[in-house]
Formats: sequence, structure tokens, C-alpha cells
Amino acid sequence: MTAIAVTGTGITPFGKRDESLKTLLLQACREALLEAERPRVDALFIGNFIGGPLANQEILGAMIAGELGLGPIPTMKTEGACASGGIAFRQAYQLVKAGEYDCVLVAGGEKMTNHPTETVITAVNYAMDNESSESFSGLTFPGFFGVLANRYMHEYGATKKHLALVAHKNRMYALNNPISQFKKPASIEEIMNARPITEPLGLFDCSPISDGAAAVVIQRTNSGGVEVLASGQSSGTPLMQEVPDMLRMNATYTSAQQAYAEAGFGPKELDVVELHDCFSMTEIIAIEELGLFEHGHGFEAVEQGQTKHGGTIPVNTSGGLLSKGHPIGATGVAQIVQIVQQLQGRACNQVDGAKIGLSQNLGGTGAYSTVHIFKKAGV
Repeated sequence: MTAIAVTGTGITPFGKRDESLKTLLLQACREALLEAERPRVDALFIGNFIGGPLANQEILGAMIAGELGLGPIPTMKTEGACASGGIAFRQAYQLVKAGEYDCVLVAGGEKMTNHPTETVITAVNYAMDNESSESFSGLTFPGFFGVLANRYMHEYGATKKHLALVAHKNRMYALNNPISQFKKPASIEEIMNARPITEPLGLFDCSPISDGAAAVVIQRTNSGGVEVLASGQSSGTPLMQEVPDMLRMNATYTSAQQAYAEAGFGPKELDVVELHDCFSMTEIIAIEELGLFEHGHGFEAVEQGQTKHGGTIPVNTSGGLLSKGHPIGATGVAQIVQIVQQLQGRACNQVDGAKIGLSQNLGGTGAYSTVHIFKKAGV
């Protein structure tokens, strides 16, 4: 039976890298193509957010295809802020599913550490509505998710310690991931007492500035690989003042429902999840919107260890954005790499018996969300 599957993965170490964006993308792509046994590639999709302002480089698709010797194939770059990589993967999957292509190479990458922090933050803020009153008032991404965290704590009784538990879990997972940006242990006390960024978020509650790239090969195949079961995508308002409920991330919920409907099952069938923890609070909201835990009870699940090995569902076994790193365009593809390797039984922090996995990639303050569901071969 013909299936659409990920047959090859590639990923670079995340963090401060000396290589260019082009070199990082090539490294990840070559690794993925070799693992897939060098298939004939019909198209190339690259997720990237701010390659222009930070790496002085656009035309990534044509450039990478040329360097890889793929010929005059169709190429494109997708941009959806932090969801750029997830959107690139979805576009490739949809076109293979539609029969347009048999094999597509998908990559994501970002080069962010070669500029002062102020320059990087200015570029990151391109993902906000910069003609809005919120932009003129100085609202930032930490500010938005800090407001969300304060509201959640007020409504449900969560505390800063619950945020620290998320950051601590992901840091502990990152210690075993060879590509992680952070490999130094951190205690709960250290996380809670770290330099404040915006109340109640501290340094460990916020994903770092990172360089890196990841790539996967998607093929129509009769054997091998990890099957792509479903894909969902949704949009939401980028403005806080238009959010109907600050405790909901509607794009995450809607894209998850689309993916569950296509897969033919719900969250109870999942064995492992990689989700978008740009801030520790975002992970708590995401586990609720994905249906892993009831709304208003995600923080309790974290406290009870339900999102770790031995709990209900291991979440962000890669270390997540918080500790694996967050090279923006690479993130959505890197999440897929971790899920694929989990289902192949060769991931860092391997989950025993993992058969079904999900990745969720968020863009902006909920402006975009993609959800993808995968199945182990032969299941």
C-alpha cells in the first residue's frame, strides 16, 4: 500500500554557530538526502522567517537546490514567523498527497546570533502588526505571553513554580540531545530566581536566540519511513485586543482538530508530542488546546509529572524550544525530526513503544499554527 512518509532526516546543532545560513541548510539537507538514499527530488520547500534582515540572504530555495545539484526543480520559501518550518512541511505534504510530486525535500533554518540582541528583537517583531496601537505602545512577544501567564495564574491558581517545572523538564531532556543549545543542568530554584524578563516570566521561561537548520525528505513510498497521517493549519489574530479569550490559542485548537479529523482519532492515541514552547506558559496552553489535558488543568498535569516519561504523554522530549533552541525557521522541521526519530526508536530520550506522534508549530502570538500527526511504519 502506497503511503506518504518521511524517509530521511537531517539536523545541525543549535546555538551560536559560525556557519552561514546557507551552509547550515546545506548540512541538514545533505544529511536528510543521504538517509533517504538519495532519491530524485521533485521540489524543495524552505521555511525561513528573517533571513533577509539577519543573514542578508533571500532566494534560499533556488540557491540550495543549485548547490545540491537538484536541477531546475520548483522551489520556494515559506514565511509564517515561528511556524515557517511547519508551513513548509504542510505545503510539501499536501502536494505529494495531491499527486503533484512524488518526493519533496523540506528544510528550515535561521541565522540569528551574529547581531546585537536589539537588532534581533527588532527583526523578530516583524511578526507583529506594526501598524497597530499595540505595536506603538511597545508590546513585545514576552509581554504578550507574560500577560497570558498572569491571566492564567489569576483564573486557575497556577504559580511561577509551574512555569519553572516546564522549563526544568525541558532542560533535563535537552541534556541528552546532542544538538541542544543548552546542556547545563538548572535547578527549579535557579529557574525561579533567574533574571526577570517580564513578570512572571524569567530568563529560563523564554526561548533563546539560536542558529541552526533541519531537513526532512517526504516521499510517496510502498515501504519504509514514518508515515504522515494528517496535517492541519489555522490562523488567528495577531492582536491581543482582538483575542476573544486570553486563555485560549484558537489557531492551535483548530489546526489540531483538523489533523485529528484527518487521522481518524484523537489525542488519546498519541504516544509522544513535540509542541511549541516559545515560552513556558505556551506549553501549558498548548497541552490544553491539543486536548492532552482539560482546559485550566494543564499546570496540574505538569506538577504531577504527566508530561514526562512515565506520565500520560511525554512532551518536548527534544528539550523543546526553551532548551533545544529556537532558530525560528528551523523549529517546525526540527520538531518533526524528533517525532520521526522517536517513532523509529532512535531518538534522544526515547519513549518506549512510541507508535503515534504529533508536532505542533506556532507562529507569532497565535497568528499561525500547524499540527502534523505521524505513524510508525508497519503499525
